[in-house]
Amino acid sequence: MSSPASRPVPPAAASHLNLRGAVDLSALKQRPAAPAGPAQIPSPVSGSGTDTTADAGRTALRVEVTEGNFQELVDLSARVPVVIALWAGYSPESAGILESLERIIDSYAGRLVLGAADIDAFPQLAQAFQVQAVPTAVAVLKGQPVPLFQGGADEPQIRAVLDELLKVAAENGVTGSVGGQPPADAGPAPLPPLHQAAFDAIETGDYAAAASSYRQALTEMPADAEAKAGLAQVELMGRLQLLSSEDAETARLLAADEPDNLDAQLGVADLDVAGGHVEDGLNRIVAFVGRNFGPERETARLRLLELFDVVGTSDDRVAKARQGLARVLF
Repeated sequence: MSSPASRPVPPAAASHLNLRGAVDLSALKQRPAAPAGPAQIPSPVSGSGTDTTADAGRTALRVEVTEGNFQELVDLSARVPVVIALWAGYSPESAGILESLERIIDSYAGRLVLGAADIDAFPQLAQAFQVQAVPTAVAVLKGQPVPLFQGGADEPQIRAVLDELLKVAAENGVTGSVGGQPPADAGPAPLPPLHQAAFDAIETGDYAAAASSYRQALTEMPADAEAKAGLAQVELMGRLQLLSSEDAETARLLAADEPDNLDAQLGVADLDVAGGHVEDGLNRIVAFVGRNFGPERETARLRLLELFDVVGTSDDRVAKARQGLARVLF
């Protein structure tokens, strides 16, 4: 397991994205095609099996969405995520969000396409996406809608959402691009401010300050999975920072002699997970939960959930420990 100080902290996951298809686009996709507008649908040139290139210019990655070209955009979403910005002339925030989305999506060098949809001109689209206010941003990925955000959003928040969208797209095999390849010198996307503050604190060994930044990030965005994992890691490192080698040895001896000593068992579990003995550490707490009841049991359970975030919730060892926890609890 990498410690927080030895690896970059990834950008925030700004929302839980999925492909469950909360709204039905089939009615729109089956509507008779109206004459398409002047904007040309960008053609994928990377990861799509075609060498066709999009028109150059500022509008290469922005399409004005109409009934006539909506089906093409849905088809395109099988190869490149399409971000639909639903706007209206009466909304003062719409122009700013459109400008921000166009500028930010341009910076992704063809990995995303922006569709601008005037809900006054295309009210059926707003109804299909169940839009409650404008501006609203929704992605289409492999023909399925993915809610992004509603109302105003600043650039770091938008980038965090789009970064998460691209992760989901990659997991579902959508890795094409339009209009050319990303610049060779393109670096990683900047971290959101609170994540950057946490990372800077980690670099200096100030785990308490890093934890404070992550907690603030979670206050502002409770679904921020990266902040949750980062908080669990820096809290672990903070606990270990207070232990000397003699304290660690004493904790191991005490845990061996007193299997129901909560502090001793949690301390050794921390040492095991940080030292790479992940299964031993997780199983130690599962066993404690199985033997005990009351407040100490709940404290141990919550610590186990934190360690799941440290190790990574997709890790097989976490999956096995989670099954073990379910068995002793139920």
